[in-house]
Amino acid sequence: MTWKLLALPPLPEDAVRGLLADLGDRVEVAVPAHRDRAALLDALPEAEIVVGDWSGMLVLDEEAVRHAPKLAFLQQPSVGVDGHDLEALAKAGVPVSNTAGVNALSVAEWCLAASLALLRHLADGDREMRAGEWPQFTAQRRELAGARVGIVGFGPIGATCARLFGALGCDVSYWSRSPKAESYGAAYRDLDSLIASSDVLVLVVPLTDETRGLLDAARLARMPAGSVLVNAARGGIVEQAALLAALESGHLAGAAVDVYDIEPLPADDPLRSCGRILLSPHAAAVTPQAMTRLVECVLGNVRAALDGRPVTNVVNGADPVVYRRL
Repeated sequence: MTWKLLALPPLPEDAVRGLLADLGDRVEVAVPAHRDRAALLDALPEAEIVVGDWSGMLVLDEEAVRHAPKLAFLQQPSVGVDGHDLEALAKAGVPVSNTAGVNALSVAEWCLAASLALLRHLADGDREMRAGEWPQFTAQRRELAGARVGIVGFGPIGATCARLFGALGCDVSYWSRSPKAESYGAAYRDLDSLIASSDVLVLVVPLTDETRGLLDAARLARMPAGSVLVNAARGGIVEQAALLAALESGHLAGAAVDVYDIEPLPADDPLRSCGRILLSPHAAAVTPQAMTRLVECVLGNVRAALDGRPVTNVVNGADPVVYRRL
């Protein structure tokens, strides 16, 4: 019997249908009439499986869950599940899965590249050279090897960061809610100790009520003078005004940012005019290899749901076996 699948990714309808074509006639694919909340609510009553929107525009909050009486499974095609009401979905018996691990290497490589770019002033050098200057000795360029690197969050991305930074001779430490059995040589520290002892602080922690505003003005002030911040987590992890103040005062030497409170970043956002920030358009995870792994993960989990096998990467504590609501 065919399952009704509602696809929400922010892609042209033909592209969405092409990505899901391997599921064959086991699913009947639908997309909302428009990319807005009203169209989402209109489409949800018949949906049995939802493949989510990685942009975070179309989410299943408590009201949306009430509009989806037949929903049996939500597969989010990203690591973050921001905006979805996980508790409401769990109460409705709907497992929510993410794609944990598929972008670990791509994001960790971006964190490494961003750290090198900040410490070696690559963007500054390029900009000044194009302006006709010769900035050979105008910046304090530093080596990454031997630097103290702190990683906030130690899921698949954090663990891969520890492996890559460690391979370059960095002194790597990390913080997560609990120490990990496999840490790739990284030492566990409490959060404030980690912040105060990191020349490079890398953020790869999920955005939750607990982590929102985790790096406020007080914690940014605890970072060593001249240190740099790399944020590949979510914009809400760092208080933006406090970050700008720490950069403009010179307390922080630089920051690399891939994620923002509002995306796309507004044209008049003050982050755009701060010369100490290396800006990236939420593209750390966007590589052909990572996207291939993401599609394979999504399709594999949907197939498991259709087959009655447990789905993987359930993040809301619901039963991983998907039960159809007839």
